[in-house]
Amino acid sequence: MCAKNSLLNRSRLMVSARSFCVLAMLVALGGCRPASEPVETPAPTVTTVLLPSCCTAPEQGDGRFPDPATSHVEDSGKVIETVVAKIPPPRKAPEGMVWIPGGKFSMGTDYGPFGDARPIHTVELSGYYMDAHAVTNAEFAKFVKATHYVTVAERPLNPRDFPGVDKSMLVPGAIVFTPPTQEVPLNDAGNWWRYVPGANWKNPEGPGSDLKGRENHPVVQVAWDDAVAYAKWAGKRLPTEAEFEFAARGGATQKPFVWGDTFCEDGKLMANTFQGHFPDKNTKDDGYERTSPVDAFPPNGFGLYDMAGNVWNWCSDWYRNDYYKNSPAKNPQGPKDSFDPEEPGVMKRVQRGGSFLCTDQFCSRYMPGGRGKGAPDTGSSHIGFRCVIGG
Repeated sequence: MCAKNSLLNRSRLMVSARSFCVLAMLVALGGCRPASEPVETPAPTVTTVLLPSCCTAPEQGDGRFPDPATSHVEDSGKVIETVVAKIPPPRKAPEGMVWIPGGKFSMGTDYGPFGDARPIHTVELSGYYMDAHAVTNAEFAKFVKATHYVTVAERPLNPRDFPGVDKSMLVPGAIVFTPPTQEVPLNDAGNWWRYVPGANWKNPEGPGSDLKGRENHPVVQVAWDDAVAYAKWAGKRLPTEAEFEFAARGGATQKPFVWGDTFCEDGKLMANTFQGHFPDKNTKDDGYERTSPVDAFPPNGFGLYDMAGNVWNWCSDWYRNDYYKNSPAKNPQGPKDSFDPEEPGVMKRVQRGGSFLCTDQFCSRYMPGGRGKGAPDTGSSHIGFRCVIGG
């Protein structure tokens, strides 16, 4: 085993997910690279880099995920028609929130690639209010101004968490989507993610970037702890995974997309996702290269925006790939611990909704049954959140 791999494997047992992620980027990629600098195709490496782990590359020979209209797994679980409870809101909706009356629905999917979203099972939910859109940069700025909160990406790095790394390189920063200049293998996310010193929610792509013109875009570069801190300040909480999926489906039953049966409706793109050739060429057919205003695309059946695409949304649940086998039938809160067979030992929280980087070339998890996951101390360019209040 090369020294590089030995260092990474030893450190994985010693440090937090964020620390290992940063260490892996520094060691495997040879240091820090400004987000604005073009990324050359890296030499092949056997190093496993812990990066945003919401998605995995498709196994299809043509490099795309299969059509959801044709890729179904038999005996995936019983499907019932969604029942939206006829319960009026208990009070006037808080500003910017929508009443979701609860009800019963079939949670999960028979879509072939989403093995961790089975079995399909019936879930009953009480009513709740949900933010109509993801928390924006302007809203998060108000929170920071009022509380002087410092996000995880802005906090100093502890040298003890980074054995063998020059202390001069251990500066606060975040993971930034940095497209390569040419086609790259999709089995190594290090080909398009870079740890950028100085990147944070105020400077999403690193020094030199800012939020001018993006005040109404979703805040990104926020870890799970940051989202929880905001929610508590606002008198809210993060949604459970079940609450998010029920809300995303908008009252429909097992539709492949939050807006219906086909990816495009009447020739129109319905969400901010990735078009072109992932990850090196974004043709921006939807009008956006990265995030978009939170109300740029039509709302779903409940009046909620961006329940698919734009940014992933943190949920309150721990992630387990096998949780659906044992999930409670009423108001599930998620498992008591976390397990991801792809990265055993790394605790993860659920993420939902997909992002501007989702594409059938890599993940397709803008579909309402798709599950994402991520280390709670690690944000990135495509992760945000929204909040709920119980009814």
